[in-house]
Amino acid sequence: MRVLALNGSPRSGGAVARGIAAMAARLAAEGVETETLHVGGLHVRGCMACMECRRSGRGCAIGAGGDPLGEAREKAIAADGLILGSPTYYGGIAGAFKCLLDRLFFSAPDMSYKVGATVVSLRRSGGVPAFHQLNNYFNLAQMIIAPGIYWDAIHGNSAEEAGRDEEGLQILEAQAANMAWLMKAVAAGRKEAPPPLAERKLTNFIR
Repeated sequence: MRVLALNGSPRSGGAVARGIAAMAARLAAEGVETETLHVGGLHVRGCMACMECRRSGRGCAIGAGGDPLGEAREKAIAADGLILGSPTYYGGIAGAFKCLLDRLFFSAPDMSYKVGATVVSLRRSGGVPAFHQLNNYFNLAQMIIAPGIYWDAIHGNSAEEAGRDEEGLQILEAQAANMAWLMKAVAAGRKEAPPPLAERKLTNFIR
């Protein structure tokens, strides 16, 4: 089984990376491989609302200039689980990371019943809104969110400081153990087909 971790922090070796590493170590102990893509330091354009991904089914129309979405999308679709990690900026996730996630989840054909987990880093406060923001992507993609023993946040302004947050590391490791169990449970239950995806009924409140 494989998990893709997307590090949305501009700092490749910062607190988010430390949190992802803690989860990856626990996943490895459960026999699950983790691959990490650092996307937070890349230039990422936001969604243009052109709807070409929905019309063509081939992914996002933005692809020039080394845009990182293609690799992230391909690996996310192939993975059994997905970890989203972001620092907390003004009570929310990093801006470039949001641009990528908007396009990733809107253009991905089907992410349902994959298992999702989050890593949020923060110096002092604002982590809970960022945590909920990341989980919104999982929820709207009909993914299964790995339960935790507390909000999945790690405190520290650097990897070294985050490494001293014993409670935060324990929270992330517990979430990783639950993630591994859920992925195995989903794989074991594949003999039972999941409910079919219903055709969306969109209502715009404009008369």
